[in-house]
Amino acid sequence: MKRPVVGLLVLVVLATPVVAGAQQTPLQTRLAKALRVPHVAPARSAAVALDLATGTVLFTQNPGLSLAPASNEKLPLTYAALTTLGPTYRIETDVLGEGEQDGTTFSGTLVLRGGGDPMLSTAGLRSLAAQVRAYGIRRVTAGIVADESYFDSRRMVAGWKPSFFIDESPPLSALVVNRARVGRTVTRSPALAAATAFRTALRSAGVVVDGTVKMGRVDEFARPIAQVESPTLAAIIRFMDRESDNFTAELLLKQLGAVSLDRGTSAAGASVVMQALAEAGVPMAGVRIVDGSGLSRLDRLTANALAATLKAAWADPTVKSAFVAALPVAGVNGTMEDRLRKPPARGRVLAKTGTTSDASALSGYVSTRFVFTVLQNGHPLSYWWARRAQDRFVRVLAAQ
Repeated sequence: MKRPVVGLLVLVVLATPVVAGAQQTPLQTRLAKALRVPHVAPARSAAVALDLATGTVLFTQNPGLSLAPASNEKLPLTYAALTTLGPTYRIETDVLGEGEQDGTTFSGTLVLRGGGDPMLSTAGLRSLAAQVRAYGIRRVTAGIVADESYFDSRRMVAGWKPSFFIDESPPLSALVVNRARVGRTVTRSPALAAATAFRTALRSAGVVVDGTVKMGRVDEFARPIAQVESPTLAAIIRFMDRESDNFTAELLLKQLGAVSLDRGTSAAGASVVMQALAEAGVPMAGVRIVDGSGLSRLDRLTANALAATLKAAWADPTVKSAFVAALPVAGVNGTMEDRLRKPPARGRVLAKTGTTSDASALSGYVSTRFVFTVLQNGHPLSYWWARRAQDRFVRVLAAQ
């Protein structure tokens, strides 16, 4: 879906610099001062502030500097998902039968096929089991097959620290139930665990299952028997952005690749995100999308690109409502619940946070007046001072 007019306007606006050495306005002076804190190097920090109504650049600092974005990586993903799939998009999980039904006995295998739903839970499996029983099946003779082939089998993404696997995200798969939790542990075999849990749900529903649970792929001639759908994409991204959930981001990235390019890989999804940004006129110099969460040390964004993404989302009526509603609200909810809790920022700042050991970021909107982004890198970076600079920057804008 191309939006050349909006994209062109964004690109022109962000290409207009605040000239170095020029007389600063009082607002620019206050914003620059807000960013000056100990242990955060100005040379490795970037910021942009725009007037939403006019598109006027109010402030820039290193706007084209390519920096690690931390969880601000989820903003381009959110925009691309909404423009590519739409806010009402839902993800299916299916049960298909391979075999023949004779009375109440299904002589064959039931296949649980995942579609990449990050929200799939035991309740969904119970619904599927109830549908199998309602289909007239009381016995399955040849077990359950888990089909996770909609995505590739990579459980993490290039550039992740080894500790991020499990600690920051459960294993990635097109078929995951309860975020891969089995009891008190996270399983390394999420699809097999999902099919095992489905067998349990079937038995609880009064369907006897003989045979084993195994991995496989559904036959093209299998018959559809049951289906559940995820919440809407708008609801999924609201959870993802408010809680900064890495697992959801990575599954949505693969979803984009699977839907758009027939390749359920992180790399394919990343190329879809890059294309969506380019079509919106987002300046792509210095931008590298590798994952959806921002955990990869290979990710790079610029303040220009983030500000342009926020501006494009605001200007697109098909995207704006879901995009803005997904952002945490200062002093109210999500990752902003304990930040900017006093007026004038409380309740008026909607922003995506981002924190790793090497990066900190805050980008979003101040009411209906301003777009802003602050990106800071360091090895290591003092996240306390970085957040203080971000919050001071936003308070200056909120006070206007």
